[in-house]
Amino acid sequence: MKMIKNDEAVSPVKTVSTEDAVSPVIGVILMVAITVILAAVIAAFVFGMAGTTSTSKNVGITGSMKQNATGTQFDATFAGGADLPQLVSYKIRVGANETAFSGTPAVGNISSALFDPNKQRVMVTGKFADGSEQVLFDRQY
Repeated sequence: MKMIKNDEAVSPVKTVSTEDAVSPVIGVILMVAITVILAAVIAAFVFGMAGTTSTSKNVGITGSMKQNATGTQFDATFAGGADLPQLVSYKIRVGANETAFSGTPAVGNISSALFDPNKQRVMVTGKFADGSEQVLFDRQY
């Protein structure tokens, strides 16, 4: 730090002090480097995410349980949806048991699977014509 004597200062009352600062060239280089790095990170995020996004499918399913002669049964009723015609297969998983179905179900179609009444999780997953898979129904009973 360089101290300027009062007789050299602009005002005889104030003491002026100056500090050695980083060179303006180094400051500009740092700002350009930060801008380039920030642009690269944003570009990688935008272009990397664009290829991996997918749209969710719209298929309506209602689930119900009923008692029959063999035990408790879970019924999945297809209520419709814009993507129901593209559904090529689906699976009903009750706890550790899984039942697979193929073909496109019609509106009102009921698919059943045996159900253990001891607090089971029920999931219906569907596979669509474009190769994507999605969870269509997920509930803990």
